[in-house]
Amino acid sequence: MNKQQLFENIKKKQSFLCVGLDTDIKKIPAHLLNEEDPIFAFNKAIIDATADYCVAYKPNMAFYESLGVKGIMAFEKTVQYLKEQYPDQFIIADAKRGDIGNTSEMYARSFFDHTHVDAVTVAPYMGEDSVKPFLIYPEAWVILLALTSNKGSHDFQFTEDAKGERLFEKVLKKSQEWASDNQMMYVVGATQGKMFLDVRKYAPHHFLLVPGIGAQGGSLKEVAEYGMNDQCGLLVNSSRAIIYADKTERFAEASYEAAKVIQEEMAGYLKEKCLI
Repeated sequence: MNKQQLFENIKKKQSFLCVGLDTDIKKIPAHLLNEEDPIFAFNKAIIDATADYCVAYKPNMAFYESLGVKGIMAFEKTVQYLKEQYPDQFIIADAKRGDIGNTSEMYARSFFDHTHVDAVTVAPYMGEDSVKPFLIYPEAWVILLALTSNKGSHDFQFTEDAKGERLFEKVLKKSQEWASDNQMMYVVGATQGKMFLDVRKYAPHHFLLVPGIGAQGGSLKEVAEYGMNDQCGLLVNSSRAIIYADKTERFAEASYEAAKVIQEEMAGYLKEKCLI
């Protein structure tokens, strides 16, 4: 899916919501444990309930890898189901990979040659040769960690060099030598507030994947106010607030209602910016 197609889908659905599939076997409704594949059964129900209100899904790989082969199979079945039943959805493997070149090449193969997701999150700390193997796939996206929502983001990301340039700014500037805004996005946490203005100084046209609303306390209003550009430029992720909105047999209905509330708020911000 290219940048224009993503924007068109945002306008059509009046939403820039990404639903995070952080599916924890210990948190899904108990009755699903009787299913042959509880993780996939949960994901399928969540997807069917929320697909009309979002434009992307983001399976967090840690939740699948923690279950070994069964978890990986559930992840692959989830991706296949999305591609077959909801081909307009942008699929992000939240893997945060990044290693020396030949290792990154294997990671890239696993997600783009084998699973065929649209995008994968990548850590930039090891530099260009750890990111480039993901960029040889012209139809796929790299989503580079830039300014994250966790407390520890201040440990390194705000560190300044002798000229006063912060590390996250260096990441934003340097990485644009590797790929354009047609193939690279950035992760910027919703809890960063007005820092979106600083991000947009260096990446005015890129899409930003924004985790941190809902359970982590980020403000959707602030994200839209400070982070939106003339193509929306945002994929705002919500995980726990949607997928765990209820833990009874009506969990899918509750996820539908939670996603709908967020989508309606997003539609308002898109209208304010005259994008729909």
